[in-house]
Amino acid sequence: MKLALLSVLAATAAAFAPAPVAKSSTQLHESKADLEVLAKKLNPVVGFYDPLNLAEAEFWGMSNEATIGFLRHSEIKHGRIAMFAFVGYIVHANGFKFPWAMQMDGAPFPTETNPPALWDTIPEVAKWQIFATIFFLEFWSELSTPEHTHYMSGGKPGDMPSLQLFRDNVHFALDLYDPAGLSKNMSEEKKESRLRAEINNGRLAQLGIFGFLCEQTIPGSVPALS
Repeated sequence: MKLALLSVLAATAAAFAPAPVAKSSTQLHESKADLEVLAKKLNPVVGFYDPLNLAEAEFWGMSNEATIGFLRHSEIKHGRIAMFAFVGYIVHANGFKFPWAMQMDGAPFPTETNPPALWDTIPEVAKWQIFATIFFLEFWSELSTPEHTHYMSGGKPGDMPSLQLFRDNVHFALDLYDPAGLSKNMSEEKKESRLRAEINNGRLAQLGIFGFLCEQTIPGSVPALS
């Protein structure tokens, strides 16, 4: 249960590191052949590895292209979650915390350094704030507009819709990727290279965070961390 709650907590990170790709309504339908090419670029040694044959599936009665879009987006998003979780685990395990009070009444942040147990020490209202943030980010990431095509309808996997609509009608908020617009002059080749690096780092982080959790809950299960 604690592991599951920690995973949910980490999901807040999912939308905070969107892929470095430009917003576009261009249709992008990927096939299994495209995945095979991408796999070689990501890891020439392992290459394309799909033991469950998911690359030929058609989820929920939708097309294979839509299913591949879902799988690509899911991997990128969970890789981002894992990267945030990995860093967060190290931060909490070493006792780092903000120097100010956690609550308005002056209550400090917990001193617990066991990340799975730390979840149990925070107030219920804090947990609901986390869940509300997760819900909003998940909802916003699923939007499909003329400027942002959904990833299962030809949009770019990992791309996050701009928060312009939210800024104009609700509250000021910066876009989650490159709010200062520093990547405007970045070449498409550079963007693709960074996205491949993000995917590889996300895969490594997924292995890393599960290694941490296994060693924390089952001492000795990961000899390198014992």
